[in-house]
Amino acid sequence: MSDKKEAIARFIQEEFPQTRVVVDAVWERSARVSQEVDESDLRPGGTVSGPTLMALADVALYVALLGEIGIVPLAVTTSLTINFLRKPEASKRIIGECRLMKVGKTLAVGEVSLFSEGLEEPVAHVVGTYSIPPASMR
Repeated sequence: MSDKKEAIARFIQEEFPQTRVVVDAVWERSARVSQEVDESDLRPGGTVSGPTLMALADVALYVALLGEIGIVPLAVTTSLTINFLRKPEASKRIIGECRLMKVGKTLAVGEVSLFSEGLEEPVAHVVGTYSIPPASMR
């Protein structure tokens, strides 16, 4: 486990103990996260709920951003748009692969592809923007 990934995973676990998202990898301008799916994540019809998918994508963006700018707790989501593409598998882990498209001084924009583990086609595509606080607030 890389030091950067380890530090970010520890930060997420300590500051967001309610999340079940696991930090799998952190690379330059990108990250991969995952979450096991259980009954609490399902909606009628036996599919993974939208809020579960959106939360996973948001964490993926946050992890990729922290990997790029360091651990800056006050970086926050300013927008998140999701396109649901196909029904996720209710019995498979959800994997989020994030790529930051732009990291500026005050805003970062990234995209996340969400997959049911083992399937090639994404179940959702997400684009999000994060606000980066000024250096004086970090």
